[in-house]
Amino acid sequence: MSTEVRLIQWGMGMQEGVVLRWHVAEGAVVAEGDPLVEIEAEKVTADVPAPVAGTVTSIVAQVGETVPVRGVLALID
Repeated sequence: MSTEVRLIQWGMGMQEGVVLRWHVAEGAVVAEGDPLVEIEAEKVTADVPAPVAGTVTSIVAQVGETVPVRGVLALID
């Protein structure tokens, strides 16, 4: 069963973020809490952590892409 990694909202005014770089590749095994992707939002640059342990099966959002809050970034099995 896949778990969707979604862009979390860091502040009330945040509506979207830009993918700066991935710390993992498809097929990587991650632990819960491992940093997956670096996101730039309004005046903030932060990492989105893995919500669960497993294998990254799909990277949905590519570097440079703008993703809305709660948009899917990746899938972990």
